[in-house]
Amino acid sequence: MNTKTKLSLLILMGFLTITSCGKKETVPAEESTEVTETSAEGVQPAVTEENVLIIEGNDQMQFNTNELKAVAGKPIKLTLKHVGKIPKESMGHNLVVLQEGTDQSAFALKANEAQATDYIPESEKASIIAHTKLLGGGEEDTIEFTIDKKGSYPFICSFPGHVAMMKGVLLVE
Repeated sequence: MNTKTKLSLLILMGFLTITSCGKKETVPAEESTEVTETSAEGVQPAVTEENVLIIEGNDQMQFNTNELKAVAGKPIKLTLKHVGKIPKESMGHNLVVLQEGTDQSAFALKANEAQATDYIPESEKASIIAHTKLLGGGEEDTIEFTIDKKGSYPFICSFPGHVAMMKGVLLVE
């Protein structure tokens, strides 16, 4: 397949998905959280150094949020939960955090050809900050990474055709 055909197919899949979906599932987004607990004496222990992020993907090709927030220079613990029921061969989801300025469409086209590596193209390793495994319904994966530089880092699902609807931004402040 040439690039024009692939791009046309990707756009058509996104259009069909948008027009064929029924009621949208709305799930409140979970923001970056820092855990603090108060002991019996009322003294607060030190705040954890970690950014804990949770995002869900469903069978309607949607993440439950398109924005995540984290603090620069601190470890990020990101969990992707596939809350659907369809297996990964048909409705697989992953989450790929990309470098600022990465062309998401070009990345997605290369990912379409990378089935053997769960749609993570070897040729684009320099564009990837972190990524989860490819998940099927009911599965989850947690990854840990650190971003030192403040900025807006795009994230996508690189399963073929999903980038049209499953994308967002990780804001590192």
